[in-house]
Amino acid sequence: MVYVFLANGFEELEALTVVDLLRRAEIQVKTVSIMEDRLVYGSKGVGVEADILFKAGNYETCQMLILPGGMPGTTNLCNHRDLNEELREFYGKGKPIAAICAAPMVLGRAGLLAGHKATIYQGMEEELAGAQPVDDDVVVSENIITSKGPGTAMDFALTIIEYIKGTQKAEEIAAELLYHRVQGAVSNL
Repeated sequence: MVYVFLANGFEELEALTVVDLLRRAEIQVKTVSIMEDRLVYGSKGVGVEADILFKAGNYETCQMLILPGGMPGTTNLCNHRDLNEELREFYGKGKPIAAICAAPMVLGRAGLLAGHKATIYQGMEEELAGAQPVDDDVVVSENIITSKGPGTAMDFALTIIEYIKGTQKAEEIAAELLYHRVQGAVSNL
């Protein structure tokens, strides 16, 4: 099971592209609201009913945590104490965490990027606390996957598929969607 966290103000393109592609790859994925209600609104006003509330998550059996960006969604993720505690525990077990757009800021503020290469939305590089900033669309550094923003959501999702199910499955999904991955867009996979 993979969890994609939603907070009011999340970036719709990033969150829903990831959910869509992972489901196409037959990866079990659930959206998780960190709000008090399952109905969460994106930064463009799109309402999404999350599959579960944060407290209902089974983090022991979960294989990856994914943070979409967007504002103020990323700020809401940063301010959610229980989520940040779970991110630290998850990371401490060596399990993978992926974040796109502004959301690598959550990982930086939680102290999870030290010693890693990472990318983030342009102009926010100072939020990659302890990381070596990389100007690639998607960066894989051990168990941390980061990506730049809405325009890189397809490559981000395909990289997650590649991380979980291998290159062949990622290529199958890309071909099914008539999508041509950018060569050199992903570092360290």
